[in-house]
Amino acid sequence: MSELQDQEKSIATTYTYSTDDTSPTTTQHPYIEDKHTKNFFSCFIDGFKPSKGWEIDENLTFEERTHKLQEFAPLKRKLKNRHLQMIAIGGSIGTGLFVGTGGALAQGGPASLIIAWILVGIMMFCTVQSLGELCVAFPVPGSFVQYNTRFISPAWGFCMSWNYALAWLISLPIELVAAAITVNYWNDSINSAAWVAIFYIIILLINILGVKGYGETEFAFSIIKVIAILGYVILGIVINCGGVPQGGYIGGQYWKNPGAFNHGFKGVCSVFVTAAFSFGGTELCGLAAAETENPRKSLPSATKQVFWRITLFYIISLALIGINIPFTDSRLLGNSGAAASPFVISIQNAGIKGLPSVMNAVIMLSICSVANSGVYAASRTISSLANQGFAPRWFGYVDREGRPLVGIGITMAFGLLCFLAATSYHAKVFDWMMAVSGLSSFVTWGSINVCHLRFRSALKAQGRGVDELHFTSQSDIYGSIFGVILNGLIIISQLWIALFPVGGKISAESFLKSFLCIPVLIIFYTFWLFYSKDYTFFIKGKNIDLDSGRIIENLHDLREEVAREKAELASQVWYYRFYKFWC
Repeated sequence: MSELQDQEKSIATTYTYSTDDTSPTTTQHPYIEDKHTKNFFSCFIDGFKPSKGWEIDENLTFEERTHKLQEFAPLKRKLKNRHLQMIAIGGSIGTGLFVGTGGALAQGGPASLIIAWILVGIMMFCTVQSLGELCVAFPVPGSFVQYNTRFISPAWGFCMSWNYALAWLISLPIELVAAAITVNYWNDSINSAAWVAIFYIIILLINILGVKGYGETEFAFSIIKVIAILGYVILGIVINCGGVPQGGYIGGQYWKNPGAFNHGFKGVCSVFVTAAFSFGGTELCGLAAAETENPRKSLPSATKQVFWRITLFYIISLALIGINIPFTDSRLLGNSGAAASPFVISIQNAGIKGLPSVMNAVIMLSICSVANSGVYAASRTISSLANQGFAPRWFGYVDREGRPLVGIGITMAFGLLCFLAATSYHAKVFDWMMAVSGLSSFVTWGSINVCHLRFRSALKAQGRGVDELHFTSQSDIYGSIFGVILNGLIIISQLWIALFPVGGKISAESFLKSFLCIPVLIIFYTFWLFYSKDYTFFIKGKNIDLDSGRIIENLHDLREEVAREKAELASQVWYYRFYKFWC
């Protein structure tokens, strides 16, 4: 019997798809009881009892852990296609775009804004394409967090898992405080702690509802954000043409005076971190793969939506901001919250009454959306840490409703730091918290691209090819190579900015606030090497596990199915092929 036939017969899978590809089918767990025999209260209480799948034997290998997780599937696959589409389109649109772009405009000028966002946007498109290929093939709990362990090394997996968890843990209290600050736009007489408490309770209740609650709220939040951005694009054109109560025709005068750039090349480099912050969370559609009804159908379409978000929501809206507001406007750096939002400032300059309040409400909802996503991402990552043996086993507790309760509890406990908003030193504390995860997005995205390259390398080393994949990255390995290089260059540029700050002198405090993330990563990596005594820096391609967690049954049948789908698509009219390529 050939080696290929041995591989085909040895692949152990759990999820199989019905002929109509509508939803995965699994064997029902023996502990599941008929909910119709119990009242609502009893079912609600029983839902918090442990899922049989969360108890993982510490002596199992990584591959055996993956098999066990897939067998019991403690996380529920309740996210539908519409949820994933809206998470991909608008899930990460928040303070980075609505507020952070104001400071970036003041720091680098309108041309720097466009250049930085285009470069990071192209990189994000390539990264999400690479992630989509991996997630469709391996829709395992933890997604790219586990891919680092599988395709690179356990030490790097430990380092990146904790890095990603910390980034979202830190994000939650900061976003809650930012949401409270937006309320000050209307009324600043009420203590911020009161609003923080309200937002905290709302986010907690949403996540207690489980992944379905997260999906529905993000669906609603994303629709509101998308409508707001589309509305501003139309309004921004009207403002520029002078069709508003005050301001008159603007055209491109602000690109001439005060100019297109501020602080030259250094100004361009200085806005990359803000661009990364605005794109943060784009990878969440990959993290949600393990809780999606049919990742094979939903994920490819969701990853393609990133192109439209980058083009329409970011580039066009930022171009309008750059031509409607001079970067010398003191409000861009002299205010906080919605008052510093270039969207709000441009509407105020136009003399439109009432609309700034509407935009402020959208900003507040966007911030709540990011905070909600923070709890989702952090709790799933914490659960994955336990599953990989990188944290105490009880961190991975998942109840019968598929909620990682311990992960949610740890995240919400960390979120209590939001009540520092009532103190006079909260800004300094949050600055140092942000420093820990300042460059983590670039490291995370670069690592996803490395995982994709390692996956393709492993396929080649084991005599296999992309013909066994349901979905392949549109940017292929070249997009991953570009992603690795650009992320590396951006990190180097941030080191340069940290050593030689824009318009200031270097200090130990400012350097650490800009670059603290890298020493933290080195500490994590070194700790695991000495703790585990596993000094594997790279898993050899021939030894990489390419089968655990796959959603296929037979390689031969899969290749035939993929070839049939490609042939069917090729037979369609050109405009349908064009639509399927981009959507």
